[in-house]
Amino acid sequence: MAVEMKVKAQPRSGRGTSASRRIRHSGTIPAIVYGVGKAPQNLQVNTRDFTRGLHKQTSEHVILNLEIGDGDVRKVLLQEVQHHAVTGEIIHADFHEISLTEKLRVKVPLKLIGEPVGVSQMSGVLDHLVREIEIECLPLEIPEHFDLDVTSLNIGHGFKAGDIKLDPAKYRLITDKDLAVVAVSAQRAEEEVVAAPVEGAAAEPEVLREKKPEEGEEGAEAAKPGAKPAAGAKGEAKPAAGAKTAAPAAGAKAAAPAAKPGAKK
Repeated sequence: MAVEMKVKAQPRSGRGTSASRRIRHSGTIPAIVYGVGKAPQNLQVNTRDFTRGLHKQTSEHVILNLEIGDGDVRKVLLQEVQHHAVTGEIIHADFHEISLTEKLRVKVPLKLIGEPVGVSQMSGVLDHLVREIEIECLPLEIPEHFDLDVTSLNIGHGFKAGDIKLDPAKYRLITDKDLAVVAVSAQRAEEEVVAAPVEGAAAEPEVLREKKPEEGEEGAEAAKPGAKPAAGAKGEAKPAAGAKTAAPAAGAKAAAPAAKPGAKK
């Protein structure tokens, strides 16, 4: 059941991102209150007092006595709290004015109880498809959560929203009764199939790495300046050795200076 708390607030005139940032730097939280037949009113509440009050609550649906200014007290439901994406600090709050005698629609979390036999005995997987359902009830009868016992579920079985036990005297289900909220399924076979291509893909680079060094060694061997000739090239090496004593080679060096223009005889 919702728990009441008291919060003091002051009207605020600034709107927009810059104004909200200045408000938060001053130690207050921007807020707004909605009321049936009334225009929304911009407010600001003390950050420390509001945060401490929320920490004492056990339900997400908190009914507040919101005191605005000097004496304007309204019964409101904390409809939404916005948090900073990085720090988690509260940066905005939405209140909805209510009447304790009029029913309203709220979303209530589902709490799963037990372990399905399809999971514990057949290695199935529990899929929590819907985390909350919408109901209609009086403000003071809003529950913290609805319990759903899933112990009896086997593989291929599940529960729908209409299977959740609600007290018809207090609650009316707004969520589609045929909406699946939880199910137990068999483990997917893709996990085993994916393992085979991974091993094959790793083997292919190993073959390529083995071939590349062979090609590189052959090219490097042919490019070495002092490499020994192959067996079939021995006949070409002998003339090169005889060329060292050939007379034309020596004569060619002596004839070179005589070819210069203007040389003395």
